[in-house]
Order: sequence, then structure tokens, then C-alpha cells
Amino acid sequence: MRIVAIEPHGFCAGVTAALRKALSLLDRRSPRTVYCLHELVHNEIVVGDLKRRGMVFVESLDEVPVGATVLFSAHGVSPTVRTRAAERKLEVVDATCPFVEKVHRAARDFAARGLRVVVIGNPAHAEVKGITGEVSDATVLSSASTFDLDPTTPLGVVSQTTMNADEVTVLVERLRRDYEVETMAEVCNATKVRQDAVKAFAGDALLVLGSANSSNTRRLCEVANCAKVFRAGSLDEVRALDFTGVSVLGVTSGASTPESFFNEVTSCLRGKFADS
Repeated sequence: MRIVAIEPHGFCAGVTAALRKALSLLDRRSPRTVYCLHELVHNEIVVGDLKRRGMVFVESLDEVPVGATVLFSAHGVSPTVRTRAAERKLEVVDATCPFVEKVHRAARDFAARGLRVVVIGNPAHAEVKGITGEVSDATVLSSASTFDLDPTTPLGVVSQTTMNADEVTVLVERLRRDYEVETMAEVCNATKVRQDAVKAFAGDALLVLGSANSSNTRRLCEVANCAKVFRAGSLDEVRALDFTGVSVLGVTSGASTPESFFNEVTSCLRGKFADS
């Protein structure tokens, strides 16, 4: 079996910046505890390493002691969360991805100009919760959604940054058929470039390295044109996969998957299947 490393892989710029802030805080605050609201990024290797270094992950600011230091994850938060942090006198360090911040600004601008804000994405995802929290009323749509919006009100459409780029394009075009649409709906460049590379891969199987709860990792699995698609978040998961019948295996990774893990997996696979 031939192993093909699909470029690009490793951390995107937003994840790199968020992790740099986290590590800087841990170095500066030790032995004082540093808290992080939600997972910094959706990758169990990264989160596990930060836990071992002493970072405490919480799901609510009420779990953070008054006056403590809290890191906001790369996915962004709503204004309500920022207000709550101020009420608890927390020292906030914001690791929100710059592209996500751009989406927040667009949502606020659309609402301020009287447009109905529509967010293409997963309503349960932390990023989408942060975006919808920017406006008093927003509609979240996915490919399975039916449209039931006031046709007299123009729409301001934004997107979760880790969606399937083709799906976003299709949804925007569907909305344009019946509504007046102003849009800034697009996935981030790091997401789109990886998706385009996966779609162009001509091998018979693809292995996507990343966590099950990583949106951009799942999207890579969805857009692949291969007969077989695998996902693994750990070396044990990789070893448990059945590559029987695979001649050419492409390997890629989500934007929050460490380069060290990518290299470990490709080295392991090449060692195992070098003579097959």
C-alpha cells in the first residue's frame, strides 16, 4: 500500500495563535490555575496536553473562581459571556480565531442595518452559539433546513467557518431564489484549501486525522471522493483500522490536529506497509 501525504496538514494559523496564548498563560501563571471556557480547539491530543500542563477546562464561567484567569476558546463567545466574565471580575484572555471575529462583526453589522441574520452552520456548535449571541434574533440553517422566513425582510447571511464550502455555496444560492440576500458566508481559507485538496485526491482510500467532535475534520470526511474514508484521533484508532484492499491511501488532517501526530501516523503506516 502506498501512503500519500495530502498537503496542507498541521495546525492552521488560528489554532497556532490560540495554542500560543494558552501556553504563554500557563508559563506565566504557574502555579496559579488557568481556566479555559470549553475546549480550546476540538482535538483530544491538544486538550489532553494542556490538562497535563495544569489547565482546567470548564463549560460555564460559574465554575471559574471570582478574579481568576480564563481563556476564551478559538471558537469565540457571545457578548453575554463577556458580560458574565466582567461581573465575576475575571482576567480574560481571548483566543478567538481572527476569521471567527470577522464573522461576528458581519453579523452585528447586518443586524444594525435591519437585515435578518442567517447563520449557516450547526446550532449546537460553540462557534455558532457565539455568532448567534451577537444579535437579538438569528436563524440557523443547514442543508436539511426548510426556509420559512419573511420574504419582505432582506437577509444578512454568514457561516460557521468550518462548514463544507460547497454546501455553503448551495445554501446561499437557494436563499437567493426567494429572498434579497447580502452575504459574507464563506468558510475560512484553511478549511477550503484542505477540502479542495481532499476532493482532488485520486487514491482509493482516505484517512483523516482528527477528533470526532472537530467540525473541519468531519467536513474533510464528507467531501472525499474515495471509495473508503477513515477517521482516527489517536494512534490506537489508526492501528484498529482495516486497510484490506487499499492500494493508495491518502492521509490528511483537520486544522486542529498536531503535526507531530500526523508525522507519527504516516511514519507508522509507511513502516507497516512498506513491503505490501
